[in-house]
Amino acid sequence: MEKRNRIIYWIFTAWLALGMTSTGIVQLMKMKEEADMFARLGYPEYLLTMIGTWKILGVIAVLIPKFPLLKEWAYAGFFFCMSGAIISHMALGDPIGEVAPPLLLLVLTVISWYFRPAGRKLAVVQI
Repeated sequence: MEKRNRIIYWIFTAWLALGMTSTGIVQLMKMKEEADMFARLGYPEYLLTMIGTWKILGVIAVLIPKFPLLKEWAYAGFFFCMSGAIISHMALGDPIGEVAPPLLLLVLTVISWYFRPAGRKLAVVQI
């Protein structure tokens, strides 16, 4: 069971890291398609730099060993960012093709978080 969970964790975490890194780079480069989409959603262009930077830093936090509190923050940031993207697209009535990429990244985030090994979790303090 432990080996299976570790395999699931690393597969989903690798795909999450790839997805967040690639979208973070696209946002940092302020590619025209991404900038146009942000403008259509009503967000300022400088948000591309902020979110892109946070995604790259979040990937680093999730992949490096130790620092479980930092990992929790990174997962939370991914969750809020992707759920916000989904809600933004749905609010504008965008087709499923626009909603699917952040939805996939949200699912990868949740599965990666759920299956993370004990060494990557916060210790539970019982009083």
